[in-house]
Amino acid sequence: MGERRGAAVRAAVALLGAGACYCLWRLAAARWRRGQRAAAGAAPGPPAENSPPVAAHTMDADALQKLIHLLQATDDPLIQEQALITLSNSAAFSVNQDIICNLDGLSVIGGMLSDCVPKVKEKALNALNNLSMNIKNQEEIQVYITQVCRNVESAPLNSDLQLAGLRLLTNMSVTSDYHHKMINSLPCFLHLLSEGTERTQIQVLKVLVNLSANPAMTRHLLRAQVPSILLLFDTCINRDILLRALAFAANLKKNMNNEDVTMTQDQYSEDSIFFTLCSDSPQFAWKLASLLHHPDREVKEQVVRILTQ
Repeated sequence: MGERRGAAVRAAVALLGAGACYCLWRLAAARWRRGQRAAAGAAPGPPAENSPPVAAHTMDADALQKLIHLLQATDDPLIQEQALITLSNSAAFSVNQDIICNLDGLSVIGGMLSDCVPKVKEKALNALNNLSMNIKNQEEIQVYITQVCRNVESAPLNSDLQLAGLRLLTNMSVTSDYHHKMINSLPCFLHLLSEGTERTQIQVLKVLVNLSANPAMTRHLLRAQVPSILLLFDTCINRDILLRALAFAANLKKNMNNEDVTMTQDQYSEDSIFFTLCSDSPQFAWKLASLLHHPDREVKEQVVRILTQ
């Protein structure tokens, strides 16, 4: 087993070159040494720290192609993870985004979203997140939105995997082209808004603000039930959360007043967002009145925006 693993690593180095695979070699070699110590009866040492990925912006199309081929050829999670980190760093540069797309790298990376190893899925999501900064790439990445939503829903609460999925959905919801693919996940998003940490709440609010800017999503959002949403409008709440929660409410209020969107109260339950935020709720009105005295100028501007809709 150890010989086969070593042969796989040597093949990877031969394929990519020593520079691009140095970090992969370090990871595999460290794991091999731990296996040798365990076989000899010694206590296993602590895992080696990940070596920094090779400077991704220096990789040319040939090196990127070999890295993509390596992802297809190996089933070693550590090698997959490090290869995805290198591709993700490379995708931070616009010229590499086009190259990876042209090399069919999007489908290879997207295939990793079904991997059973959470760290591999997380690194694949990070790579797709950087690649989605390119609008053309979004046309291909959008086929994975349903899978990304499933990953967000099934991931442990507040985990790095969940946050990676939310970051990708944030980019993919900047335009309204793919909002319809996220409708079924609205209950999940709103659950995270109620139960998540501040970091999770901020990230899911970025998605919800993008969705709420689209009039076609207004009814779906107003029907959603999240009784605890009023807690987000307290004066003591994290500023980043408060500003985004206000922007979310302002977008919904604006769309309700749009002549193309007609609303009737009997469409909504009493604990829906419609009754909580958008139907002259006395509790929400009191929250807004208190926020008019908030020391932050942007907060007050968002409150005025809601009140003047």
